[in-house]
Amino acid sequence: MLDVALLLAEEPNNFGDTRQGGLAGPLGLFIIVLLAIATVLLIRNMNSRLRRLPDRFPSQEPETGPDQGGTARSEDSPKGP
Repeated sequence: MLDVALLLAEEPNNFGDTRQGGLAGPLGLFIIVLLAIATVLLIRNMNSRLRRLPDRFPSQEPETGPDQGGTARSEDSPKGP
């Protein structure tokens, strides 16, 4: 029993921060900064593409009545979803 305790006491501690290979912090920061830059570039790209879109597309026409393919709703029908 004493031999097992001495053997366990001599092994290194692998359950905490052993400060070996301290690359996780800077690598995590680099990934977060990279994702933030990619997000900003994607937002700028989407905004520039949305500005180039026309207000109305040629196939989009204002509806004038139920004959345009919409459902006709009479005044006495219940209004709901």
